Amino acid sequence: MRLEFSPESQLDLMEIAAFIAQDNPARAKSFVDELEADCGRLITQPSIGAPRPELGDGVRVLPHGRYLIFYRPNEDVVRVARVLHSARDVGTAFHH
Repeated sequence: MRLEFSPESQLDLMEIAAFIAQDNPARAKSFVDELEADCGRLITQPSIGAPRPELGDGVRVLPHGRYLIFYRPNEDVVRVARVLHSARDVGTAFHH
């Protein structure tokens, strides 16, 4: 199994890093590294997250602190769709 990041999730990670870097540049990098490590866990544990069928077929969510990693696993790939702060309107952000 392999891991893929959607263009939206890549942008999400860059935006998270930029936001955190305003106050603490070193923490910005380490926090994004932690998020990416959690995503890496999905390769061996694709069903670890909770199903979110209202967001689309096969969508699951894995929390990381105040952030949510949305992904879709299938037989050979886990695709990270979005990485969003839990305070966001997930439905709107996910369907844009």
